Amino acid sequence: MPLYVGTSGWQYADWRGGLYPAGLPQRLWLEEYARHFATVENNNAFYRLPTTEVFTAWHDRTPDGFTMAVKASRYLTHIKRLRDPREPVRRLMDRTEGLGDRLGPLLVQLPPNFRADVAALDTCLGCFPGSVRVAVELRHPSWWEEERELRTVLERYGAALCWADRGSRPVTPLWRTAPWGYVRFHAGAARPWPRYGRRALASWAGRIADAWPDGDDVYVYFNNDPGGAAVLDAAVFARAATALGRTVTRTPSL
Repeated sequence: MPLYVGTSGWQYADWRGGLYPAGLPQRLWLEEYARHFATVENNNAFYRLPTTEVFTAWHDRTPDGFTMAVKASRYLTHIKRLRDPREPVRRLMDRTEGLGDRLGPLLVQLPPNFRADVAALDTCLGCFPGSVRVAVELRHPSWWEEERELRTVLERYGAALCWADRGSRPVTPLWRTAPWGYVRFHAGAARPWPRYGRRALASWAGRIADAWPDGDDVYVYFNNDPGGAAVLDAAVFARAATALGRTVTRTPSL
């Protein structure tokens, strides 16, 4: 199975003239993105959960084999803060049905001031159907103090602890909690900001190769979109992973 490499979103104006030809209408950006990448992380759903019809349209505009990860609505994670999760999760699942076979993992990202509450996370994860993959991005350091309890819950549901990078270094423990992985790159330490250096990306390719064999799915998304950094870094990372013998989905030519 491949190493899925893409970016966090595709609707960025400063990608015009880079990934997107200068004269290409914005309404065709997703189609152009899907020519170069086989996966994307949809961040729009975090700010405003699209309708089923919008998800269906995204399905119809992308080719067979394309995968769209979806970030859960902030209503669940930042407003409700995992309280009473059944209805928000059900709504998320109902809407994303429109993606059909394009649906990839669902990302549950908690706020940086959300202190560890393993019981609340347990309840939330229990609301997702077992047929979907859920990755969890935790940002308050108190979560790492609950290692045994946290890992038990994540492993029970087959949920992946999201490995996150900021400043070209891991900001989460590198725990493998599922037979698949999810990695997010937020901003590198190279110039121009927020690029990643080749050495940092090669190190990350090595960490992933050491943790998962080539037969396991790992989803890698670059969230450092300003100036097209995500596109360039995704391509460099993909080449570093390929050099280590990993099977990698398509990325743009540099």
